[in-house]
Amino acid sequence: MAVEVKELLEAGVHFGHLTRKWDPNMAPYVYMERNGIHIINLYKTAAKIDEAGAALAKIAASGRKILFVATKKQAKDIVAEKAGSINMPYITERWPGGMLTNFVTIRKAVKKMASIDRMKKDGTFNTLSKKERLQVDRLRAKLEKNLGSISDMTRLPGALFVVDIKREHIAIKEAQKLNIPIFAMVDTNSDPRQVDYVIPANDDASKSIDKILSYVTDAVAGGLAERKAEKDAAAAEKDAPKAKEAPAKAVVAEEEE
Repeated sequence: MAVEVKELLEAGVHFGHLTRKWDPNMAPYVYMERNGIHIINLYKTAAKIDEAGAALAKIAASGRKILFVATKKQAKDIVAEKAGSINMPYITERWPGGMLTNFVTIRKAVKKMASIDRMKKDGTFNTLSKKERLQVDRLRAKLEKNLGSISDMTRLPGALFVVDIKREHIAIKEAQKLNIPIFAMVDTNSDPRQVDYVIPANDDASKSIDKILSYVTDAVAGGLAERKAEKDAAAAEKDAPKAKEAPAKAVVAEEEE
């Protein structure tokens, strides 16, 4: 999906923060100042979307997961919908401390959720007292709210995609410690040096977030489709000798008769 500068403009991707709140490291991505607000250079944004999209498609094609992180109100629903549509994990509630650096503990919490589900299926849940059932239900709801969207993530993600790196600074630090590549929408008030793949963009307006996420998730979907095509081709190749073998065996059997 080609990135259209006109579409970015219509979505308000170019609106940065007040000039007094800017981070000087964002200077290469700033086009001009207008009415005390920095305007982002959308041609640079488009180029960076292409670059990030190509790298994310590669990661998806390799079979690794991309964890999307956005806990701010304007981004939560958009990220949940877009990441969910490509079957990628996401965090839209509070970032669980140690989510990456203490992944084993987080996995235990996810497994606890699965064990509660098993209890409900096999009838063990019904043998508990009313008070215990209530406690278990509350625990299950809490775990689902915070970790339900990462229940399929059985190992550390291949990359992190973040909306608003200032707000998600704990997630950024954890990914940096583990050398997990960080992709992010970076506004003019943030330091782009913390991120491996910078997408200079307005990270406050829902229209802007939606537009960038559409491009990003389309790129990931492309990587997933490539992976599926490769798998299908490999499976077809594997089955081809068997298909050739069958008629040959039939001919031999006829000759023997």
